[in-house]
Amino acid sequence: MSRAISNKNVLAAQFETANFTGPYLASFGRPELRGAWIVWGGSGSGKTTFTLMLCKYLAGFRRVAYDSLEQGLSLSLQKAWERVAMEEAGSNIILLNKEDLPELRARLRKRKSPEIIVIDSVQYLTKFYMQQFKELKAEFPNKLFIFISQVDKAEKDPDGYVAKKIRYDADIKIRVEGYKAFVTTRYEDSEKGEGGADFIIWEKGAADYWAQQIK
Repeated sequence: MSRAISNKNVLAAQFETANFTGPYLASFGRPELRGAWIVWGGSGSGKTTFTLMLCKYLAGFRRVAYDSLEQGLSLSLQKAWERVAMEEAGSNIILLNKEDLPELRARLRKRKSPEIIVIDSVQYLTKFYMQQFKELKAEFPNKLFIFISQVDKAEKDPDGYVAKKIRYDADIKIRVEGYKAFVTTRYEDSEKGEGGADFIIWEKGAADYWAQQIK
């Protein structure tokens, strides 16, 4: 049986958070870089660009592995990589070429393995159920897993049972539509204006898309 934590110790506990700034602070707050986040959106929404922008920003804090299960190393991914100037992240980001769960877990057990893992997309993981999700988090409690999901067009929710359950568990939930990321974060501090703001992925694209929605 685990030891109960006193009221005093709960209040005195210290947690390591990332010192986000600018639009990332406004949207995400000051998050812990562990646990699970989820990003979902439809094709052409700006989801891939946003994900790579986020990867590049996070590479300033931890080593990032982008596991491209859906595309792998491809021309379109290379162009998106170039579009966000990913070369500026240097060796702090690596691409995993369609690495499924057994290979990924073996990689993460190694010393000096990446601390942030982006899985694109959850629908392409083989036999990935909630039990595997829980085991992944339990085995690597100090790593951050960011799951990218396809969208259920009818509901605008993550597509499929597992993706929907991950959304409920995730500390940060990000829905991408019309070149805007709508962020719900457990690290929001409304008094300081930290967390919860919409993140603009592409100014012109967002302006054009949302102007059409108003008509």
